[in-house]
Amino acid sequence: MKAYELDYSLGKKCFKGFVAEPENMSTDTPVVLIVHMWAGRVDFVDKKAKYFAKQGYIGFAIDMYGDGKIGQSINENTKLMQNFIDDRSLLQKHVQAGFKAISKIKYANQNKVVALGYCFGGLCVQDLARVNTKVKGIVSIHGLMLQADNIDQGKFKAKVLLLNGSDDPMVSDGHWYKLRDELNHAKCDWQKHDFGGVVHAFTNPHANDKAMGTVYSKSADQRSNTLIGHFLNEVIG
Repeated sequence: MKAYELDYSLGKKCFKGFVAEPENMSTDTPVVLIVHMWAGRVDFVDKKAKYFAKQGYIGFAIDMYGDGKIGQSINENTKLMQNFIDDRSLLQKHVQAGFKAISKIKYANQNKVVALGYCFGGLCVQDLARVNTKVKGIVSIHGLMLQADNIDQGKFKAKVLLLNGSDDPMVSDGHWYKLRDELNHAKCDWQKHDFGGVVHAFTNPHANDKAMGTVYSKSADQRSNTLIGHFLNEVIG
């Protein structure tokens, strides 16, 4: 496996992505684009890129904040993420810049891309599907579900997989119902899997804050990996 950082830009702003390439790549290698949680492009998503490279895909973890910025506290993480929650146009521009950076990866097939996001990243890939007609599929894993008030709704063309903890305190029923209505209005191919008794951040082995509602679940993590594998095979082979 070959792994390296990939610099890309949007205007004058620089970003630091991470690429993991499988062995024996062809000129038609599908891509799994990975969007990080609120802290930034941490080791967790780089490891995910390597995991998908082992499955035969190019794994590409993008950098939403720029310059590889990583928050060092809950307050800093919140501030970093909130800037994008408050300005969805900015969020959409940054996630689109990550998608466009795929063109810098040799042998990557931009017509076979699934975007996968965790927590804040889940919201980012939802917005990517709202503004990008080339992405073939998105996977939102314990992702936030917030409407994008800067664009018309119902633009989803990609296939959609939502993996959600049934007791996630950061995803209200109201938020989900609005997203469901948007997906139905778009007439896209979507599916949602709720894991019973599971809260937020269930794929992160270090999550263990019951008061905050972020707790790892080994069974939900394993089941989500299985569902993601089936989805990737269906959408990009």
